[in-house]
Amino acid sequence: MLRFLYTIAKVALASLVAGAILGHFGISSEQILTLFGMTPERLQELTQQALAWALPNVTLGAMVIVPIWFLAFLFRPPRRSND
Repeated sequence: MLRFLYTIAKVALASLVAGAILGHFGISSEQILTLFGMTPERLQELTQQALAWALPNVTLGAMVIVPIWFLAFLFRPPRRSND
């Protein structure tokens, strides 16, 4: 879990630095979206559509995976200590 948080922090820091550099040169997110033929409203619409599709599927999958994982966790043999 610590490695995951460390990775998230590195990505956030790299994003902050890249954003600051792009902002220094006068490049905005709207300009980049326009370059790809998108608008902020269209991006928001696509994000909402993606979430509307993904959330029910994630929920359904979790209803199967979480109990299986929990049973595997319960019946796993105990680990030996390194003492």
